[in-house]
Amino acid sequence: MGGWYQALEIGTFRGYSALAIAAGLPEDGKLVACAASAEWTNAARLYWCEAGLASRIDLRLGPALETLRSLPATTRFDFAFIDADKTNYRNYYEEVLKRMRAGGLILIDNVLWNGAVIDPKIQTDDTRAIRTLNDFLATDDRIDMVMLPVSDGLTICRKG
Repeated sequence: MGGWYQALEIGTFRGYSALAIAAGLPEDGKLVACAASAEWTNAARLYWCEAGLASRIDLRLGPALETLRSLPATTRFDFAFIDADKTNYRNYYEEVLKRMRAGGLILIDNVLWNGAVIDPKIQTDDTRAIRTLNDFLATDDRIDMVMLPVSDGLTICRKG
């Protein structure tokens, strides 16, 4: 294949990750970037244009789960980056996994949640959701995975 051709980002925010992903794509590659708000992505669009990468980024505004579920059933991705509302991480993971090619990579950000995931006193919805996902991923036989303790934690899953 020579590189990633179809990529997905859930949680575009100000577009920095989208810019990095798009820069790594071949000229004919495409990134579907899911964002909840145009307000946060307006500046991103300017940077994407300035970098000459806007044609590789297909920004989809709205709830990411709705966006994912609206994609044709035949849509397949080579790479996905999940960094959005933590309470939906498991839902995003499941929707993304069924759209990944064999050998495709899913990266999930913030899986250590500033260390909160190991502190039993912290019981916020976000923290519980990340704990639950981490525990599930460790036993999910559909993937090979590794958690990197870099910054706020990054899990890399490779679909079998």
